[in-house]
Amino acid sequence: MFPGATTDREAASYVVVGAPLDATTTFQPGTRFGPDRVRRFAENCDDYDRRTDSRFSALGVHDAGDVRPWDDVPAYLDHLAAELRSVAYDDAVPLLVGGEHTVTYAGVDAVDPEVLVVCDAHLDLRESYDGSPWNHACVTRRCLDDLGVDRAVIVGARTGSEAEWDRAADADVEVVAPEDARGWLDALDGGPPFDADDPSFDADDSVYCSVDVDALDPAYAPGTGTMEPFGLEPREVRDLVRAVAPRADGFDVVEVNDRDDGQAAAVAGKLLREFAYSHASARDDGSG
Repeated sequence: MFPGATTDREAASYVVVGAPLDATTTFQPGTRFGPDRVRRFAENCDDYDRRTDSRFSALGVHDAGDVRPWDDVPAYLDHLAAELRSVAYDDAVPLLVGGEHTVTYAGVDAVDPEVLVVCDAHLDLRESYDGSPWNHACVTRRCLDDLGVDRAVIVGARTGSEAEWDRAADADVEVVAPEDARGWLDALDGGPPFDADDPSFDADDSVYCSVDVDALDPAYAPGTGTMEPFGLEPREVRDLVRAVAPRADGFDVVEVNDRDDGQAAAVAGKLLREFAYSHASARDDGSG
């Protein structure tokens, strides 16, 4: 159980769902251990959050456990999306813990956002990889082309194929390089509600937020499958989550594996908590 998740499912405002999918990892596998590892390393976090003057255990968080995967990735994603959709139907926010980045497809399918905000070292805009359109390197492309997301904002991207960079030049994609991330965050004017003329969002856009831990520089989160140097600082990702959370209908943190001493899992668990604190604070003061 995620520490502090003390609420019954029926009364929950937030539902943690583990998705230990590890089917298409292309370099260092181990994302099947991600959800349990994130739960384990979140045990060290204090319940009280000074910034929002709130306790995680009082936010109405329920841990629904893991949705165990099987070999048929599209069928698994459909099943996972149905589980997450049931959370949204109950007016709760799904908090998905991966698992490889492919599981974001199910989260987006469940909440049907207009904008996908994703922290990622990679563009994930391939049409297919290793012969599969369901590879984790294709997830943002699938969300745009198959699920009808209007716009993807990819923060922290620093690598991709030539074809991916060509796709990223289209009007429905915005790429924010690591060196530009702080300026992009500052342009959000302290977070939602975003201005109608903001370049990344319209004032009434619904949003899904996804954090691939490889967006961070691997010095901070080495326990991930495809480490890419020259990445984001942890505080930049934290501030993005805080800013986007009040407008988001769903959240995930993905690509944690077991190949470090817990650094990636620790930051993933902390980011999930930051999302819940920020979303609940905005909900309670009416700004979300």
